[in-house]
Amino acid sequence: MKLYYFPPSPNTRKAHAVAIHLQLPVDLQLVDLQKGEQHAPAFHKLNPTGRTPVLEDGDFILWESTAIMQYLASQIPNTLWSEDVKTRADIMRWQSWQLAHWHHACQPLQFENFVKPLLQLGEPDLQVVQRATELFHKEATVLNEHLAERKFLVNDTLTLADFSVASELTYAIPGRFPLENYAHIRAWYARMEQLHAWEKTAPRG
Repeated sequence: MKLYYFPPSPNTRKAHAVAIHLQLPVDLQLVDLQKGEQHAPAFHKLNPTGRTPVLEDGDFILWESTAIMQYLASQIPNTLWSEDVKTRADIMRWQSWQLAHWHHACQPLQFENFVKPLLQLGEPDLQVVQRATELFHKEATVLNEHLAERKFLVNDTLTLADFSVASELTYAIPGRFPLENYAHIRAWYARMEQLHAWEKTAPRG
């Protein structure tokens, strides 16, 4: 299997981390977004949206990180993607929440407070930051309360749900995410950071 990836990307990170955690052999193919390699015709044949990650397994091409995670975790027996119908639905619930809600609370803070200064795109838009901060508190409260008596999101066991939700916190520090009052989220993320696969996929530099 080939994984077309861009290491700084949180979406790439969660898929790559799952492959490492499950010890699945993947041939990593760098797509440097900063150099515009995602716009190359050859890459667009793989993914017409021009985004990473993309998984190539023989003649099967799969894009969208959540789908890739589920496909990878379906290759061998494991607890990340349970065979139990209710557990699998619960995992998918949290992955859906990450895509539909958590991402929209975290991404604007990441972009305004971290990406803009990094790429010299100007000062943070304070109105965007304020709206995102309000949304962040709304969603973080839900997550924090859920983790109050749990080590992980589903059945107190590490699953794909944790990789998905944790990916949004990759740049929490430079993105100035207001996590001060969310002790359970911080403790859970600290557990994620202890995982070899999570440490291995952390952005460098």
